[in-house]
Amino acid sequence: MNIRENDAKYIAGTYGRFPVALVSGHGSLAYDENGKEYIDLGTGIAVNVFGIGDGEWKAAVEKQLDLIPHASNLYYTEPCVKLAEMLCEKTGLKKVFFGNSGAEANECAIKAARRWGLVNKGEGFSAIITLKNSFHGRTVTTLAATGQDSFHTDFGPFTEGFVYADADDASDVKRLAKENKCCAVMMELVQGEGGIHTLSKEYVNAVLETAKEENLLVIVDEVQTGNGRTGALYAFMNYGFTPDIVTTAKGLGGGLPIGACMLGEKVETILGAGSHGSTFGGNPAVCAGACSIISRIDEALLEGVKKKSEYIMSRLEGAKGVVSVSGMGLMLGVEPVRPKAEIINECMENGVLVLGAKNKIRLLPALNIPDELLEKGIDVLVDALGK
Repeated sequence: MNIRENDAKYIAGTYGRFPVALVSGHGSLAYDENGKEYIDLGTGIAVNVFGIGDGEWKAAVEKQLDLIPHASNLYYTEPCVKLAEMLCEKTGLKKVFFGNSGAEANECAIKAARRWGLVNKGEGFSAIITLKNSFHGRTVTTLAATGQDSFHTDFGPFTEGFVYADADDASDVKRLAKENKCCAVMMELVQGEGGIHTLSKEYVNAVLETAKEENLLVIVDEVQTGNGRTGALYAFMNYGFTPDIVTTAKGLGGGLPIGACMLGEKVETILGAGSHGSTFGGNPAVCAGACSIISRIDEALLEGVKKKSEYIMSRLEGAKGVVSVSGMGLMLGVEPVRPKAEIINECMENGVLVLGAKNKIRLLPALNIPDELLEKGIDVLVDALGK
């Protein structure tokens, strides 16, 4: 089977794929159809947080597959309830809705916020402030929530009710809150697809103050930043506050699709029976795997994430061919002097997989990547950057 030719023949052309067909892997190593080995510094875009095919995660999923792999949400299943309990206990949030992706989690957050606005502020209080350069998903509604004009083409009309604030000007959030009938503000604390841009604590605190003054819910999109990626279980913990709604996906599933919308005290009862749903949301096998992931994101692992982050930063900041380094934990962006595509391709040729985000190289290694593999991968990246 010629994977690339058949992909072009049968798969919708929605992806600009790299010229590599991955067929196997373990941990932070992946192998292509020719047996070439790669150090994986992308983890399926922050999904494989314990690497490819993690043994404990795999065992948890397989055990559940032998019990009941799927049951509709008309029935109770233990892994779904157990995962929700773990998430609530670890975050201080109160209830969880499970879907299959970050976009679904964000759709749930938007619906919950708008219903809260209707019930608590009145008819028409449905606008949501999001940030310029944000990314919240690829459904028509989450594209509308995304604060990038480039995503607001071709598929209109888009869902109304989103206004966009500058990501570094807190006064812009205040202005929009006063000019519109708003119910919430929604933000990524590290903007991922927007180029690994980290919001300052001063900015976030000012947004929180505006939300308090204007009676707005605070929604934090942790689809990419969540589940240990930034050196805390969730990025909001690095900022010292608890949002009203938190969404996450990617690394939560450890390699299988899941999304979670976590609801705080203000909104824990806002969604009643029949108001929302998902056929595959809370799938027992996926939730069993996610329980394994969450149970192992402990302080020791998070300290390791911080140390690995410090190592990467020390190697890249001020290195030849590097304009800047941004991000938090093991979600880092490197702005190169040369075009990013050249760097990505050279790394690939030399057995290292890295990603892009805007004009930057994006690094999202496994949280437990062995130090020797990380060092080897960064050696290749530094060499490519410096040419």
